[in-house]
Amino acid sequence: MHFITTNSTDLALLCLAAFAAGFIDAIVGGGGLLQTPAILLILPQYPVATLFGTVKIPSLAGTAVAAVKYAKQVKFKAAILAGCTIAAFMASLCGAYLVSTINNQHIKPVILAVLVAVALYTYFNKKFGEQQHKSHTLGKQILLACLFGLMIGFYDGLIGPGTGSFLILAFVGILGFDFVGASANAKIVNVGTNLAALIYFSSTGHVLFQYAIPMAIFNVLGSFLGARLALLKGNKFVRIFFLIVVFGTILRFAYDVFLKN
Repeated sequence: MHFITTNSTDLALLCLAAFAAGFIDAIVGGGGLLQTPAILLILPQYPVATLFGTVKIPSLAGTAVAAVKYAKQVKFKAAILAGCTIAAFMASLCGAYLVSTINNQHIKPVILAVLVAVALYTYFNKKFGEQQHKSHTLGKQILLACLFGLMIGFYDGLIGPGTGSFLILAFVGILGFDFVGASANAKIVNVGTNLAALIYFSSTGHVLFQYAIPMAIFNVLGSFLGARLALLKGNKFVRIFFLIVVFGTILRFAYDVFLKN
């Protein structure tokens, strides 16, 4: 009886985390910063690879719902989006494969430094996140999208949390998208990276479906509400939310780098 109660409590907490993650992820990405630490904390008895594989199902479900919601109101540049998504998909497969062989602690200080720079730049540059006209040809835009798709896709397969925020940053800073457009495009690419990682993890038995399916339902609910709110409130709201999530990400990585044993 104690075993059933504990499992029920664990599942309820994970579903709550999945709902909040879906809501945040639909707006500015970074939902994994809630969902991944939650499952690592609540189910410490399972291998890390198994927990990473389990959260990919709710992440994929919620991101896909948000992507569909955005697609109805945001115009996509098909060639750029396709190049970025394909590159990110392949890189995410590689990252998922290497997740058990590379020490993530070596990567986190670099990510922390980048996030601090991003937060400062976004805060002080009030026009960052407004649509900008970059002097790139279509071919160069596709090449740049493929390059950051490779890097961020690899990160998503290897570590995961914060991927959506990094994608939004790349679409805004490199290609000149506004925040709403960047968030919409990031969702499509993130579907690809989550799907790739899930293919690897599920093929190697690293998915706990009894937790993943209920979490997916709650992640979808949160994602639907988050995407709707972002589209209603517009660019200024998404910019503020982006700063809040980046700040939370900085705190999370700072804890891992400086305090966690």
